[in-house]
Amino acid sequence: MVGGFSQGGAVALYSGFTYHKPLAGIIALSSWLPMHAQFPQIASSNIDSAIFQAHGDIDPVVPFVWGDLTSKVLKTFAKNHEFKKYAGLMHSSNQQEMNDVREFIKKQLPGE
Repeated sequence: MVGGFSQGGAVALYSGFTYHKPLAGIIALSSWLPMHAQFPQIASSNIDSAIFQAHGDIDPVVPFVWGDLTSKVLKTFAKNHEFKKYAGLMHSSNQQEMNDVREFIKKQLPGE
């Protein structure tokens, strides 16, 4: 599993779809898909992996629209993608988002 926040989430998305080994999941928080115009053509792996993407709707650093556009691109080729919006959340995290991340990890890595 790979994941990150902001630029770390962007790296996780790009790397997850171009890394040759299978991943249990990809987590991208307050993030975007770099080089999005090259997808899905360069997505060489992990298109079946579960993806958890989340974004605050008032993020002033990585605008929510970037996360929403990323979600739309991912849905064209990723088979198991979830996108959550958090009302009133800026470029940060909150307890609900962390709870959702924890549940995603528990679901993808049962017994870990």
